Formats: sequence, C-alpha cells, structure tokens
Amino acid sequence: MKFKMIHNNLNVFDLDKSLAFYREALGLTEARRITAPDGSFIIVYLSDNAGSHLLELTWLKDMDRPYELGDNEFHLAFATDDFKAAQEKHRQMNCICFENEAMGIYFINDPDGYWLEILPEK
Repeated sequence: MKFKMIHNNLNVFDLDKSLAFYREALGLTEARRITAPDGSFIIVYLSDNAGSHLLELTWLKDMDRPYELGDNEFHLAFATDDFKAAQEKHRQMNCICFENEAMGIYFINDPDGYWLEILPEK
C-alpha cells in the first residue's frame, strides 16, 4: 500500500487577501475552485506549477473573526532558486516574521498568521 501527499489545507479569513498574498509572495496560482451551492464555503487549490502538491485555502462564510492559531508550530516550506531576491521581495512586502541566519532560512507570515519557511534550493 502506498500513499501520496496531494495537498495541505489552511483556513483563511479573507480569501481575496490570501489569494493576492500567495500570488505575490510565492507565485502560486489558482488550479481549481469549489464553491458550495449554498455559498457556505469556497475552497481554492493553489499550484506552484512545478509539482503535483497543492495548497488548499478554505474560506468559511460563517467565520466572523480571524482564526486563532495558538501555539501551533505548523508551517509549510518553500524552496527558491533565488534566495536573496526572494528575501528582498519579502522584506519589501514586510511579511518576514523570523530569520535564522545560522541555518540560512527565514519565515514569512501570510494574512492569517500562518508561518511559511523559505529556504534556498539545494
């Protein structure tokens, strides 16, 4: 029996803001979308156009406040072919939340406060 990872889900408070962030910060584009017939939720799958793994953003109509992430240590990691340019772009976007120069990585925050690790391609 084999398993293949296909996507990770993040619940988002403001779908349009999140879509704009992921497009600008990481170049992710919408691969497909599911909208509930009653409008209660929208699911958008984002792709890096390089692999098959997707990022699923879920927006829930009845959510009336930003999500509380608590002490969650969860994060997604993204490798980049131009680490210095990516870091400068994220500095300009003012979304870098933590840098670990000794490890050669940094993290950015999305609009909901999720941490995204940025590291150089190996």
